[in-house]
Amino acid sequence: MDNFDFLKPVDNDLYEIIHDAEKLYKDEYFEQCIGQTRRYGEVVCKNVLGRRRNGERTLDDMLATLKDNATHSIQEKEFIEDLYFLKREGNASVHSSTVKKDGVVALECLQRAFEIAISYAVYYQNADSK
Repeated sequence: MDNFDFLKPVDNDLYEIIHDAEKLYKDEYFEQCIGQTRRYGEVVCKNVLGRRRNGERTLDDMLATLKDNATHSIQEKEFIEDLYFLKREGNASVHSSTVKKDGVVALECLQRAFEIAISYAVYYQNADSK
């Protein structure tokens, strides 16, 4: 059992993306792991916005729409902050001109992806909170 098994019945495609990120981390492909968590964050944004998307093409645009439509609950605020973190670190990793091999950042990306997965499953997909 891996950390994201609970996500599989909720959204198998999303599960596969983050499961790949975990495997990359385990094999010490930290930069690729960080990039994969950014991809995961983008897919989460698309899924959460769903039909409310109004032509947003970039992750920045989608995050801004999420933030504009937020109800300002603590869970929602943390959810959006975690998505911004994945975007920022993913972009920094993908656009860096040097190899950093930063396992600490990759691990934090996975931790935040886990928190996002819980919020996504419970609050947006109405999964059992247990």
